[in-house]
Amino acid sequence: MNMPVISFVHETVLLNETVALLLGVANLADLTAPKTGVYVDATFGRGGHSRLLLNHLGDDSTLIVFDKDPQAIQVAQELAKADGRVKVVHDSFAHLQKNLTKLGMQQVDGIMADLGVSSPQLDDGSRGFSFMRDGVVDMRMDTSRGQSVGEWLKTVDETTLADVLYEYGEERHSRRIARAIKSMESYHSTLELAEVIKQAHPAWQKGKHPATQSFQAMRIFINNELGDVKQFLDETLTALKAGGILAVISFHSLEDRIIKQFLNNHSRGRHDGDDKLPLPPARPKYFGKPYRIAPTDDEIKSNPRARSAYLRGAKRLDEQADQ
Repeated sequence: MNMPVISFVHETVLLNETVALLLGVANLADLTAPKTGVYVDATFGRGGHSRLLLNHLGDDSTLIVFDKDPQAIQVAQELAKADGRVKVVHDSFAHLQKNLTKLGMQQVDGIMADLGVSSPQLDDGSRGFSFMRDGVVDMRMDTSRGQSVGEWLKTVDETTLADVLYEYGEERHSRRIARAIKSMESYHSTLELAEVIKQAHPAWQKGKHPATQSFQAMRIFINNELGDVKQFLDETLTALKAGGILAVISFHSLEDRIIKQFLNNHSRGRHDGDDKLPLPPARPKYFGKPYRIAPTDDEIKSNPRARSAYLRGAKRLDEQADQ
């Protein structure tokens, strides 16, 4: 049985900039004709980037959209019914190459991804992502499988929980907060969990809820977000054609650091750790010079969730550059 799709407003971040970068132009107004090719939206969400991209693709093009969220997939399937160029994959973008192969695709002309949690997921209290709305303590991107945060908190030990809060949320008071969280046997309410964290937190930044970093950490951990990002990026090396473009939006420093290091290492011809050697060995250069684009002041004013966003991307070099 289909899940009900609740309507929430979602304002797509860096919309024009992402699609323009993916299509290899400075501005979409520079396009004189529709592009032809095979493209991937690795995080469909509610389809903001996909819909704009489709407006600039020819009739013989293909757009493959991925998402782990069943509600997002329902929206994608409706789009696919209306537009035969769209193919839908309900899976993590970490399994990019496997799913492309299933679809009979070896390489594509462009890949974009908008990382992190979406506005509809945050605004729907029943998903458990928000400490501002009451709901079950879930936080899974894919509600059809896996363990919820509430289930995980029942079994995780205090030390492991503290390590997760510190590593994925950069929470300085992780041990104190973990002790408070484990003082209760279970949590059925996000507001209840947020209040426990608030009471345990000795000090927090003005204008920032004390549960912000802890909720972020638990969400990232339960969804294996950083591991998926790393695997996804590695798979783009073989999934992109020569001249194909990668464009990725991130919203916090942990993701952005992974993307930045990946593009820098593969555009300089070095891998992680090579710079620790006296004479770094020569490595294949897979990407050209990386791009970094931030939202404009006007976009941040109209959509505060864009304030921490960065768009990074680069063009896949031709095969001769790999030698």
